Amino acid sequence: MRSSSNPAFRNLPSGQGGYATFDRQGGGMMGAGAAYADAQAAQVGYGRAGAGERPLTIDDVVLKTGLSAGTALAAGTLTAVLGLYALALPAFVVGFVVSLVLIFKQEWAKAPLVLLYSAAMGVALGGITGLFENIYPGIALQAIVGTAGVFAGMLVVYKTGAVRVTPRFTKWLMGALIGVVVLMLFNLVMSLFGINTGLRDGGPLAIGFSLLVIAVAAFSLLLDFDQADRAIREGAPARFAWYIAFGLMTTLVWLYIEILRLLSYLRSE
Repeated sequence: MRSSSNPAFRNLPSGQGGYATFDRQGGGMMGAGAAYADAQAAQVGYGRAGAGERPLTIDDVVLKTGLSAGTALAAGTLTAVLGLYALALPAFVVGFVVSLVLIFKQEWAKAPLVLLYSAAMGVALGGITGLFENIYPGIALQAIVGTAGVFAGMLVVYKTGAVRVTPRFTKWLMGALIGVVVLMLFNLVMSLFGINTGLRDGGPLAIGFSLLVIAVAAFSLLLDFDQADRAIREGAPARFAWYIAFGLMTTLVWLYIEILRLLSYLRSE
């Protein structure tokens, strides 16, 4: 069975069948943390629905993912509108800790923790977005529309089979993902010593690197879709819809951060 770059989906057993701040120079712990959460893996499986359990359906996945995304959007909007920017860092810490708990304790992935993760990351992203909105008016809407557009586009790509999720594709993407995370952590460490690597300073190299990261995050959605599709086909229990929603949210959080960063580079030119 192919494994996903997303920790949530790679945490599902394979069944019976087949962010300190959002500064440019430092790279931002938020971006690195989101990328890390999307790259970690623990090999367990989702199994099949038992005699007293209802099997997972696409409606379950859509509903839970919609609730999670809606919670994040509402929390982020309130944070930005009320100017509660100081909550960004503590909220990100809470969200990151909850994500680690859910990654390694996937049986705890139920509405309370998944929605807590969504709300916490919504507050974190709302705080960061609010600060950038004050500098670049309109950037918040651009980032939201951009993220939604990439999600919808990759879903179409997956459903039409324009890009097939094969073992070779998965290995290639995993290699790219690991490389991106290593570079982000390297840039973060170098920034602590006052060394500018050029990866997050808003220059041409930084723009190119952001485009690369966005591409990797976008293609990671294909693996997420594939894992969700497999869970449905193999009869996973309906309760795993919350876990799948969490997995998709980790990728969307990372994608949004990188799109917001790229827009800030372009708007500053």
